[in-house]
Amino acid sequence: MKIDWDRRTCARRGHVTYAPGDPRLRIRLHAQTALGDAWRCLRCGDFVLGEPHGSGPAGDAPLVPRGKVLRDLFILRFLAIERAVRGVFIVLVAVAVWKFSNSQDAVRQLFNEYLDVFRPVFRHFHYDLDHSPVVGTIQKTFGYKHSTLLLVAGLLLAYALIELIEAVGLWYAKRWAEYLTVVATAAFLPLEVYELTEHISGLKIATLVLNILAVLYIAFAKRLFGLRGGRKAFEEERRSASLLEVEESAGVLLTS
Repeated sequence: MKIDWDRRTCARRGHVTYAPGDPRLRIRLHAQTALGDAWRCLRCGDFVLGEPHGSGPAGDAPLVPRGKVLRDLFILRFLAIERAVRGVFIVLVAVAVWKFSNSQDAVRQLFNEYLDVFRPVFRHFHYDLDHSPVVGTIQKTFGYKHSTLLLVAGLLLAYALIELIEAVGLWYAKRWAEYLTVVATAAFLPLEVYELTEHISGLKIATLVLNILAVLYIAFAKRLFGLRGGRKAFEEERRSASLLEVEESAGVLLTS
């Protein structure tokens, strides 16, 4: 079932109407009804009762996202939420590493005490904790220097900051954020592939696929790095999907 992004957005945010100064266009966007004046929504094209939200020259009309542009914005905001959740999670991990670095000996002693308690229980289920990869990884971290753990915490915070900046920029559909997302995500793809060679998991595969799709989608759909005509073609597409499309469908001859 095809989604009507225009009406879907108008249903959530309300219509956007505008009264242009050009009489030829104004008459196409205005209608008189028994209930009063109605103006054509610049997003969904329906006529809406009441005063217009703005008026003036056609060139000053708001550039309202429509159709494919709205769909792209929805996808960007989905990616923004994913980046924000990941960023917050990494911040929590960084804080945990920092706290662990300040109480490493106490945590090691507590871990070993619990390990002694649970070892017979797991042995009953034929699971040897002493040869568990998870336990081994945790025990290795106890051998890291305090300065090393602080460096790891700092790098995690820097990575989280990048993720959160991407999230904010993508939410507001900023072009710089699209470039940052493509470059930063692509830079970590080799590391994600390497991690899969070490240990395969459904989560790692899903994350890798999502990141590859995000890079390809943003680069091509948003015409980054000169792809598909670059920024000029991107701006023309936005305008053709907004007021110009309404003017053309209204039968108004556009002049340059």
